[in-house]
Amino acid sequence: MTQRERYNPQAIESKWQARWDNDELYRSKVDWSKPKYYALTMLPYPSGDLHIGHWFAMTPSDARARFKRMQGFNVLFPMGFDAFGLPAENAAVQRGIHPAKWTHANMERMRKQLRSMGAMFDWEREAASCEPEYYKWTQWFFKKFYESGLAYRSEALVNWSPTLQTVLANEQVIDGKDERTGQPVIQKMLTQWFFRMTKYADELLLYTNIDWPEPIRMMQSNWIGRSEGARVVFHTETGNHPIEIFTTRPDTLWGATFMVLAPEHDLVKQIVPAEHQEAVQAYIDAAARQTELERTSDDRDKTGVFTGAYAINPVNGERIPIWIADYVLITYGTGAIMAVPAHDERDFAFARKYGLEIRPVIRPDDAGDDFCVDAAYSGAGQMINSGRFDGTFSNGDKGRKNGAISAVIDWISGQGYGREAINYRLRDWLISRQRYWGAPIPMVYRADGSVEPVADQDLPAQLPDDVVMSGIGNPLANHEGFVNAKDSSGQPARRETDTMDTFMCSSWYWFRYLSPKKSDAAFDAEEAAYWLPVDVYTGGAEHATMHLLYARFFTKSMRDLGMFEEAADIMQAHGRDPQAAFDEPFMLLRNQGQILGEEREGHYIRAHGQWDSNTKLFADQVNVISKEEALDVDPVALSHITGEFASVAEEQMSGSVMGEIVKRTENIVTVRDSKGELKTVEVRANAEINIPDIPGENTVNQLKHHLEIQRMSKSKGNVVNPDDWVNKVGADTVRAYLMFGFDWTKGGPWDSQGIEGPARWLRDVWDIVTAGAPANAQGEADAERALERRVHQTIYKVGTDLENFSFNTTVAALMTLKNDLKTALREPGKIGAAAWTDAVKTMLLLMAPITPHIAEELWERIGQPYSVHLQAFPIYDAAKAADDMTTLIVMKNGKPVDRVDVSANIGEQEAIAAAMETNGAKRALNGGQPKRVIFVPGRNEGQKSEPKVNIVV
Repeated sequence: MTQRERYNPQAIESKWQARWDNDELYRSKVDWSKPKYYALTMLPYPSGDLHIGHWFAMTPSDARARFKRMQGFNVLFPMGFDAFGLPAENAAVQRGIHPAKWTHANMERMRKQLRSMGAMFDWEREAASCEPEYYKWTQWFFKKFYESGLAYRSEALVNWSPTLQTVLANEQVIDGKDERTGQPVIQKMLTQWFFRMTKYADELLLYTNIDWPEPIRMMQSNWIGRSEGARVVFHTETGNHPIEIFTTRPDTLWGATFMVLAPEHDLVKQIVPAEHQEAVQAYIDAAARQTELERTSDDRDKTGVFTGAYAINPVNGERIPIWIADYVLITYGTGAIMAVPAHDERDFAFARKYGLEIRPVIRPDDAGDDFCVDAAYSGAGQMINSGRFDGTFSNGDKGRKNGAISAVIDWISGQGYGREAINYRLRDWLISRQRYWGAPIPMVYRADGSVEPVADQDLPAQLPDDVVMSGIGNPLANHEGFVNAKDSSGQPARRETDTMDTFMCSSWYWFRYLSPKKSDAAFDAEEAAYWLPVDVYTGGAEHATMHLLYARFFTKSMRDLGMFEEAADIMQAHGRDPQAAFDEPFMLLRNQGQILGEEREGHYIRAHGQWDSNTKLFADQVNVISKEEALDVDPVALSHITGEFASVAEEQMSGSVMGEIVKRTENIVTVRDSKGELKTVEVRANAEINIPDIPGENTVNQLKHHLEIQRMSKSKGNVVNPDDWVNKVGADTVRAYLMFGFDWTKGGPWDSQGIEGPARWLRDVWDIVTAGAPANAQGEADAERALERRVHQTIYKVGTDLENFSFNTTVAALMTLKNDLKTALREPGKIGAAAWTDAVKTMLLLMAPITPHIAEELWERIGQPYSVHLQAFPIYDAAKAADDMTTLIVMKNGKPVDRVDVSANIGEQEAIAAAMETNGAKRALNGGQPKRVIFVPGRNEGQKSEPKVNIVV
């Protein structure tokens, strides 16, 4: 007997990847005779290596794109790189490597890793945002936005590093200091470029015609934060300076007992009397050292300082003090608030802290005339202490739905005190970045101070290569060749040195995929007419309020600027309705969960050396030992061989530590001993290290520390490198495990043992198929019918679950079908060659989206035409999937009392008759008659269920 060939994924996967590339199997071209399907998954940042999280997002998305292709769609599934960003600049400063060189090297490495997935990416459509032919059009979009009034300059509060002379992102500021230098960071007003995103606030709250997860819609709606209310103008007592505020509760205007301005408010310097200036300026300086996130944190103690000035409340003429506080931001609303401590938690805490008046103006119905507040009250009640509006009922609703609010808005409008208004939490998009590695903003400043865009023929305004990356300031601002430009009249001008937020580049990349090499337009109109809009977009939910919101704004802006008009005409000419085709970027959005690092025990060690002041052991020798040896400690015994000692003192005398490594930073390890106590060990440079499982000379870097289940990061040492697993078990096994081992929408901890299940499945499939068809032409009818039934049930399950992104149940169904075939192999003669071949063909077609390489290889080996990925998805036949027999559940008053096997297509009368003949029914009736008998038919598709007969007695 000859030994069958074993499954060798590394050999077949590289072979088929090369063949697919050579044949351009996944090249997507416009074909108006076929229905299109634009499948998109979020493009990666080229940080250096793909991690398993990339695979978890991309390979299931690839499986579903393949499935849609097998359904007859012409599928576009492109890939590219979001290649600008701060990490490249950090690498330039820290490693002395140019950002472009670092980025391109990373992209090349990641291309190879992406190809190892076996995904159906159309690499002819690759786009990288750092290439001049890409950011030329990023700049062109900026220019069009500027010309239409969507782009403008204004001041904004930023995190400014005086040491680095640059603006820092919030995540670069730790405890008020720059994360790199540890030097203080201040808040500073700088002139910046913005996009008028708030123009689309109301439209961004609508999700008409798109299928997006409710949590994403909720996060975006909360981020936009539409509030109905009124703008009311107070005036300062001295100077009569207007202070405009927005309030959602104009019915509480009479309860305003003080006002609060942002420390940066222009009015502060005008109203503070001399005796208060020192205290106010000290507070302003302190606020400048806090980031916006720190200032608005809910759990942060609110602070403020009295300005010495007063304002007049327009509704009652009262004189109220004006304070400044850092929780009021100049960039939100008007930078000023009226404080109503009786009915706002934040104002209440502030008033209590500083001894300010708390005056209730809404009294609950169940409260007496002497109502006073011990905590802020925000519910419904009668207006009190409110002049002409005393007794008016405020029902607790927002806006005009609240009669009290509506009445007050009408009154203050008539009096000229204010007006009805809508406010948004959403702010205009600040796109300026004082960095090198980004798309330069294509504007120049003329000698007269005016600003104008770079001419189209001069785009792109290209990044110079010869910059000095010192980490201090913006390299572009110090590059004379870049800064010195000519205006449209040929006169000397200064070029804008800010670059654009990298979210700008990722707000339109799917349009560039349509025609990445096109030099005379951002995208080809014919391609746009055919492929747009994107049919499905997959990626992380963490992008809800940034990228996904920016993408929607960008698409709507492009629509309103007429950028899709030619595409709409072409679309209409081909019989497709362009109505609403360009209102939203992505029709269907689905988000994957997150793969977490798996729990791992650290090495158990015995370290020998000398103690330093009884706090740290300097180890000359570290031996990795078994867990049992490390923890099986006799607290009484002393052993100079094992190093186990009865007391801390004796242990310190011994110069020995034994236990599990729970943390390692370079050559410093923390060890938890058998008593649970933590000991610090510094491994000397020349220490002898012995790790039995790792041959050769061992180093401290090979010592493993304990890992908890937590988010993967390089600093925690728990990142799973997919390349290692591809080399070990093959790409198909990694793909299958990622789809089988997790609920795709939730994710979970990586399990290096759990991957064996999918590996065993593919080995079994290989053995089953390569064993060949049975020798007998005919099999037993009942056995073949049972196999046919399971095959069609699997077709239904796989098709339904792939459509619904339920990848784990898809793979589970395929594993079950494999088991059915494996069982049939053990019963020679029951399945004939033709039935067997049909079942195997169907199984391979169903596997093709999940495990493309092994499906292709085995498809060829059973003599089928190339390629399995050009075949149609198997056709489901409900009749063939139906069970011949089923179990009828007999119930008494809703509780099962018996079961009986019946025909799967049994009717109501036959089912009732069969139920009544069971012993359970006879016991339930006890010789009597039922009040009612209810028949519930079973279901063969979807969530299958047995038929039921309920006897009501």
